Amino acid sequence: MRRARALTPRCRRGAMILAVTLFAFALCFAQDPSEEADPIKLFELGQNAHAARDYARALQLYDQALALRPEFPEAEFQKAMALLALKRTDEALSAFARVVDLRPQWAFAYASFGAALSTLAGREKEAETALRRALELEPQNGAALMALARLRYRLGAVAEARQLAQRATALPEAKASDWRERALIERASGDLQAALASLNRALAIAPDDPAIRLDRAQLLLALGEPNRAREDLRIAEAHLQDDAALLTIARLWSRVGERERARNALAKLSEAAQQDPEAIILRADLATGELDASTRAALERALARDPQNAALLAHLGEAYRRIDPERALEYFRRAVQLAPQNSDYAAGYGAALVQARRFAEAATVLQRVLALDPNNYAAHANLATAFDELRLYERALAEYEWIRRARPDLAIADYFIGRTLDLLGRYEEALAAYERFLARADREKNSLEIERVNLRLPRLREQIKRSDGKRRG
Repeated sequence: MRRARALTPRCRRGAMILAVTLFAFALCFAQDPSEEADPIKLFELGQNAHAARDYARALQLYDQALALRPEFPEAEFQKAMALLALKRTDEALSAFARVVDLRPQWAFAYASFGAALSTLAGREKEAETALRRALELEPQNGAALMALARLRYRLGAVAEARQLAQRATALPEAKASDWRERALIERASGDLQAALASLNRALAIAPDDPAIRLDRAQLLLALGEPNRAREDLRIAEAHLQDDAALLTIARLWSRVGERERARNALAKLSEAAQQDPEAIILRADLATGELDASTRAALERALARDPQNAALLAHLGEAYRRIDPERALEYFRRAVQLAPQNSDYAAGYGAALVQARRFAEAATVLQRVLALDPNNYAAHANLATAFDELRLYERALAEYEWIRRARPDLAIADYFIGRTLDLLGRYEEALAAYERFLARADREKNSLEIERVNLRLPRLREQIKRSDGKRRG
């Protein structure tokens, strides 16, 4: 058997240093024996672990404290909160029952536990009971008022939620976050001006809060104030870099017509978020002209991952409408099947039928769309084309005139009105429409139509002269 070699002096010194280091390390993390017998110190250690989100360790320490002092409501309460964080909800409810047995008038405990419980699906009833008890004990408890307002809002009781939020924000200690949540509820109730006033109050408390700025930008756009929204968007984008915020910012930049800014915001998304269907759809919307093959492929990959996404189907329908009408029809058909109340998808289906030259079917679909959504511009435009191709000129004329009223800036509408009146033999009215068109037409964009009108006008004026403005039978 070989003898072990003795350590050299240098190795012995190294081993000694390592041993001392490990001993010191162990001392740092060992629990002081005096603490093991002191429930207050154990409770404080538990709170430290709780604050560090080490819920399992916190729970262990709270249990040790309670073993030494069974009637310790603060430790029992923190134990209930740790159990909630660990998703051990039934045990948390049992622990909280012991809390209120020990201290039945403790409003803070009811408010905090109820607020935490309200975030868990399926526990709304227990949460509401705890929060209402908190308010019985302390009617001006702001935390309980806002937590109950959030809960009632989620349950669809918007009017009551609004009243609760108003009570919470009337308190002198109301925070910017309370005013922000009040604004959310007011917007849901349809009172956009009240929501704007609440967001203004929130920003008076926290002027640099980018999330509140983003909320106000969205609200200002809903109120038709894009210029004011731009400043809030700039501030929000400078500070918010998470994917959800960036996607919202990109969508809002797109809505105010800042397409390049919208693309830049999309470019900041993480690689995973770039594949989100909403990001892909927005990127497609921001593309200039026809969607290229790579964008169509991205939409199709997203659809393969999420085949029930009606918005993706509708965007693919639009992407293929001009290059492959039959394929577009199938995409739109599926979108309408998934979201039958979405008039835009149905209008897209009608447009694809027009592109496929199935005009009678298109007219039927588009008239149904307009029965539900009388101001759907795309439906009116495509129905005008369908009636025109079916030679139902009086009905086509009604659609073209609607387009002219809806879009008085659109000179081409006068061209189609003039052409349709011309086909109906209403020559003087046709001439007036043609002249309106020529006065406003864009020389580059409308060059073909301008040429056709100029070729037609001499003959039309001659016909008017011969027939007193009407076609003879």
